[in-house]
Amino acid sequence: MASTMALEIIPLGGLGEIGMNLMVYGYGDKLLVVDCGLAFPNPDTPGVDLIIPDTQFLAENRDRIVGFVMTHGHEDHIGALPYIWPDLEGPIYGTAMTLGLLKGKFREHNLLNRVTMVQVNYRQAFQLGPFSIRYIQVTHSIVDSAALAITTPLGTILHTGDFKIDHTPVGGRPTDLHSLAHLGEEGVLALLSDSTNINRPGVTTSEQAITPVFETVFARARGLLLVATFSSNIERIQQIIRAAVVVGRKVVLNGRSMLANVAVARALGFLIIPPDTLVELRDMGRYPREGLLIISTGSQGEPNSSLVRIAAGDHREIVVQEGDMVVFSSKFIPGNERTIWSLINQFVRDGLEVIHEKNMPEIHVSGHAPQEDLKLMLALTKPKFFIPIHGEMRHLRSHCQLAVQMGVAPANGLVMENGDRALLEADALKIVGSVPHGRVFVDGKGVGDVGDIVLRDRLHLSEDGLVVVVLVVDKGSNQILQRPELLTRGVVYEDGSQGLLAEAKDAVENALALGPKALDFSDEEGAGPREIAQRALRRFFKKRLGRRPAVIPLVMEM
Repeated sequence: MASTMALEIIPLGGLGEIGMNLMVYGYGDKLLVVDCGLAFPNPDTPGVDLIIPDTQFLAENRDRIVGFVMTHGHEDHIGALPYIWPDLEGPIYGTAMTLGLLKGKFREHNLLNRVTMVQVNYRQAFQLGPFSIRYIQVTHSIVDSAALAITTPLGTILHTGDFKIDHTPVGGRPTDLHSLAHLGEEGVLALLSDSTNINRPGVTTSEQAITPVFETVFARARGLLLVATFSSNIERIQQIIRAAVVVGRKVVLNGRSMLANVAVARALGFLIIPPDTLVELRDMGRYPREGLLIISTGSQGEPNSSLVRIAAGDHREIVVQEGDMVVFSSKFIPGNERTIWSLINQFVRDGLEVIHEKNMPEIHVSGHAPQEDLKLMLALTKPKFFIPIHGEMRHLRSHCQLAVQMGVAPANGLVMENGDRALLEADALKIVGSVPHGRVFVDGKGVGDVGDIVLRDRLHLSEDGLVVVVLVVDKGSNQILQRPELLTRGVVYEDGSQGLLAEAKDAVENALALGPKALDFSDEEGAGPREIAQRALRRFFKKRLGRRPAVIPLVMEM
């Protein structure tokens, strides 16, 4: 437990990586949880659906938790909450849009009737244990985003969440610079600030700048027009709909999350759709192709997403053809480039015109603050201490250097990683230890039952394949009674490799005849036919093919 004159700062996700944001603040015997996000799988996590933070530390201290405070509604900030909340419980606080999205998630998990969700208003402080919290409006690529001013007896901490400084956002809700400056005048003990775009120079391009780009691009489309964007980017969806009306196209919404998020945003007044603009997916056949615009999910080429199925010709209602246009109004998120390019190539192969940020940068505007916006945040708040958050190590270190350039004392900037436990006192900030942390994999209905060993096996199978050897042996003597049978998957094409497989069977028979010593088994290992056949095949395929397939021996005793 921390001293009553020190604040604990413990990141369990989001530092040293992109996504999976989860920060814990502790004062006295109380803990405040800020955000609880997920990360999406990558090539190193085959078969995994989602990745969430390891919350063992919170589970061990669940009686200390005073609440969960969410900065905004993106998956990397709220997506893990329905998975970890049942083991922790506690009230959840957020803005209207954030809670609207969370209610849908908790409903899917059959938890909505158990949880208490409290909608908060900007600038109005509320108390959770020793923490007095004020939400400060910021612009981001989802509406109703907030920075958090967290005041403790020690001083005020400003946790920015994801932000940018857009003076003319589509919805007319700019970053509250007045409140940030007022905090700076009152005194900010520590600033924890979004680092995602630290390496991008300049200032934020206003979201409004995309409107004329959409109108120009949409006006030249001749066939069906398909626009892919993030379903959470409500202001972007608003612009797409406005431009569709200008060029005289009806709008079709495609994708489960697109329909859900639009419904929440419309109910809360964040999205205005003119009458007779929307067309149901099932009714789009009644309209000419050149009169329709489809807004779809799947801009990152996610497996089984609507856009991927459209490109593959597997979508039941939407069929694209030569002369149609696809617009990707989204960022190529690092790690997704290969899947996105594969999707684009498929559309181009079929004769579609494809617009994306690489051939038309102005088709997308980032939701994260570039360097000059980050400088402005530092200049307005004038923090004594600084901790960069939300980013890989290269982002965090660059942001810490920027803070020093902006006047933070070099000794007062601290780069942390997941699991670090830092203590902030009135005149000192330092890492004093660590807590349990890591990743938990969600695979189908299982949460945490897939670990690193299982993933290693999956990667092994995907890279080197599988060999099954069937042995029929005498139960009493362990002597082989008939020639081994081999079944391979992902190793060789069996019909064209009968000679090689015959040699592999010979290798097994010879090894069984020579016994354990010939394959370097020790007396302690007690090798039987199963172990001998497995090692013999591993050595055979390594020597002949340079591969290490997984070998599974099946022994039938007669």
